[in-house]
Amino acid sequence: MKNIYGNGEYLVSNPDWHIADSPWKAEQIINIIAKNCLNPCTICDVGCGAGEIINQLYGQLPSNTIFHGYEISPQAFELCQTRKKDRVFFFLKDLLKEHDVFFDLVLAIDVFEHIEDYFSFLRKLKDKAKHKIFHIPLDISVQSVIRKHAIMKWRETYGHIHYFTKDIALAALKDTGYEIIDYYYAPGS
Repeated sequence: MKNIYGNGEYLVSNPDWHIADSPWKAEQIINIIAKNCLNPCTICDVGCGAGEIINQLYGQLPSNTIFHGYEISPQAFELCQTRKKDRVFFFLKDLLKEHDVFFDLVLAIDVFEHIEDYFSFLRKLKDKAKHKIFHIPLDISVQSVIRKHAIMKWRETYGHIHYFTKDIALAALKDTGYEIIDYYYAPGS
């Protein structure tokens, strides 16, 4: 497969790298953290894009929280640079290739539908944090199956190469060794 995240193609299709959705996504993350009584001191956002989710969380979580954003796209990493501040660190690296890193919480927000071998990704990610929060788009629906062009448009525009229902997403997590302690359908952004 071609690397649309490295060659700049994704940025052309998504010039703001979904910054507008970040406040809503951060709100969902805050709700999950509160609902499950998590108190993370270190948070890693894998596939952090432009870093805006971290930027939103920075102002809403305790002042001792340290944030790490990992991104493989040079274009997205460049967008992150305007969001650097104390306690916020961005890396143009693949988190899964990093040794001796461990976080209280890893975020994978709209990530593994882009990964060719998402089972290996999930298995390797499991050892990087005590808790994980995933946001997984549920692209498969009766409407998306009937309107066959919708899924192909999402593939071309957003780079999704895997499509999920709730049950498929939860099964993938269980199949790769995750214990699911909570899940819910997020309201529309």
